[in-house]
Amino acid sequence: MKEHGCFVGGSWVIPGDPQFTENINPSDHSDVIGRYLRGTADLVDDAVTAARDAYPGWSKTSPLTRSNLLEAVSAQIRLESEELAGILAREEGKTLEEARGEVARASQLFHFFGGEALRMTGEHQQSTREGVSVAIRRESVGVVGIITPWNFPIAIASWKMAPALAFGNTVVLKPADLVPATAHALVSILERAGFPPGVVNLVTGPGSVVGESIITHPGIDALTFTGSEGVGRHVAAAGAANLVRVQLEMGGKNPLLVMADADLDVAVDVALNGAFFQTGQRCTASSRLLVDDAVHDEFVERLVGRMTALTVGHALDPSTLMGPVVDEKQLASDVEYIELARATLGSTVYGGDRVTLQHEGNYLSPALIVGLDNDARVNREEVFGPVAGVIRVSGYDEGLAIANDTVYGLSAGICTTSLRYAEHFQANAEAGMVMVNLPTAGVDPHVPFGGRKGSSYGPREQGAYARHFFTQTKTSYIQP
Repeated sequence: MKEHGCFVGGSWVIPGDPQFTENINPSDHSDVIGRYLRGTADLVDDAVTAARDAYPGWSKTSPLTRSNLLEAVSAQIRLESEELAGILAREEGKTLEEARGEVARASQLFHFFGGEALRMTGEHQQSTREGVSVAIRRESVGVVGIITPWNFPIAIASWKMAPALAFGNTVVLKPADLVPATAHALVSILERAGFPPGVVNLVTGPGSVVGESIITHPGIDALTFTGSEGVGRHVAAAGAANLVRVQLEMGGKNPLLVMADADLDVAVDVALNGAFFQTGQRCTASSRLLVDDAVHDEFVERLVGRMTALTVGHALDPSTLMGPVVDEKQLASDVEYIELARATLGSTVYGGDRVTLQHEGNYLSPALIVGLDNDARVNREEVFGPVAGVIRVSGYDEGLAIANDTVYGLSAGICTTSLRYAEHFQANAEAGMVMVNLPTAGVDPHVPFGGRKGSSYGPREQGAYARHFFTQTKTSYIQP
């Protein structure tokens, strides 16, 4: 079985006395994708040193050079899209079609930021003093530590790395321990595109060692993290201790409010997609379905019919509509929440059963929990699986209040044919992103991504707004 090292200073390295982690396919436990190096604090130090050494030259490189390299990566991702999608589906468990979509998004991100590299605009103003002018310019930040989650292993790595590199920063990437193969494939493409040694570095391994070494390293100038709220708070504290800028994208408990006037065909489609596609393993998933009393029973009946028809199976099987849960630990957590709901008086649970197939895998049928209120634990905490709760509401005002009654604020949605409700919800939903008659999950690469409250911290990701984190401003006063 192939053993894979880390990418440091322009070379793939495996230090002496290495330890490896087996990368197990969640669709088939007998399929071991490879053995991946468990990085050490010393290896992180080597990567940060390489990034610091490369930074002066890279930060002064022509914007056109950076743009061309990013465009080359975008093009190569498109050329290798089928291979990348296959790797992603094998190690993460999302369907092949979903994996193809994520790979396409990665290509779009590198393409977009290839253009942004040429748009490092500044400002020129007159001073309040006669004969003095003021120039405001944006410059790179330095070495960026990037820590990415397992649920979007190529898209999130891309939407962090692409802007960091576009604006002249160097990077040290640590992917989630469950999905190293996709990160290896992506970094290999960057290597072949011709990035100078040390500009891009990859260190795989557990967060307790590699992640901790990155967030506490004195040579890191900025930290961008996507993951759980608890870990995010720890990253923020470590960044504050070293006085470095921090960007966090964390959890969500996203509401979808279905009004009595909604087109129920649309509403059921939106809920099904938002709650169960990508196995519900999205921070933007619609995990709370707030349904007006007037249409509650019909909505539940229709949604149960649609979700029970979802084919659960191997990620590479073309007939599969929902793949496995990412690993056994996450599966056990999902099942625990479902069993808690089953044991709660007044609740009805549709689905949520272990599925046995030809290959041993982490298969779980989608679960819909009906009859509990917004105070139930399953409706308060992020489950991060194919599990959604339906909460009955008596009209728009109660629906909006319950939608906002959460410690999170990433995405919120409403299904309605009323312009008044749609406009009011956009203005008053306490979330960073609002969807009208669309799933709460699903965003574009050229506009800002992020939330409020416990969901996000620091400047937004993606789009032109990414420059607010990956660059810093300098103000110059000039007297001729």
